[in-house]
Amino acid sequence: MSIRCTTRSRRVVAAVSLAAAAALVVTGCGGDDGGKTNDAGSSSSAKPSEEDKGAGGDTAAGDQVDPNVKLAEIKGASGMLLVINQVKRDTGGFVTVQGEMKNQGDTAVNPSAWAGTETVIVNSNLNSVGGATLVDSAGKKRYYILRDTDGRCLCTTGMSALQPDKSVPVFMQFPAPPNTTTEVDFNLPTFATTKLKISG
Repeated sequence: MSIRCTTRSRRVVAAVSLAAAAALVVTGCGGDDGGKTNDAGSSSSAKPSEEDKGAGGDTAAGDQVDPNVKLAEIKGASGMLLVINQVKRDTGGFVTVQGEMKNQGDTAVNPSAWAGTETVIVNSNLNSVGGATLVDSAGKKRYYILRDTDGRCLCTTGMSALQPDKSVPVFMQFPAPPNTTTEVDFNLPTFATTKLKISG
């Protein structure tokens, strides 16, 4: 008799536990908010992470930069001007340079020369800024643009000829120099060399 009661009691307890668990699941999954979400942090899914920067080769990487911040203005051939808006050290171990190319001349400028002369970069990154380098004078080391295993650079690529009075945003990612290095020389074919301060 006691064995039957014990078995029946266990069945009742199991049934009640299952019903309580089901009620919790329904409460957690549903709500009377009409499908709306109040998650203020949902914007993070639209914002690329540090690791994602540079994955899309034809656009500027990472956060939007303030176009009013001008860290450097570098003159180039044929009336070109490169305005550097941000030079940032990222947690992934690289430095991202972001700016804007402006054609202040009277004729369209072909961006092919900006890819430099390194065969791997030129062949895999037509009309890019893949020829850019950073030079750590104190550490006596030159840093080339990062690239993936297929030779694609982590930089703006696929640019069309830049027409007069037009501009295009650009970005370039390099291996980060040591944390003690806060200033580097920036080089891009057909442009003057300039010093840039690294933030972050």
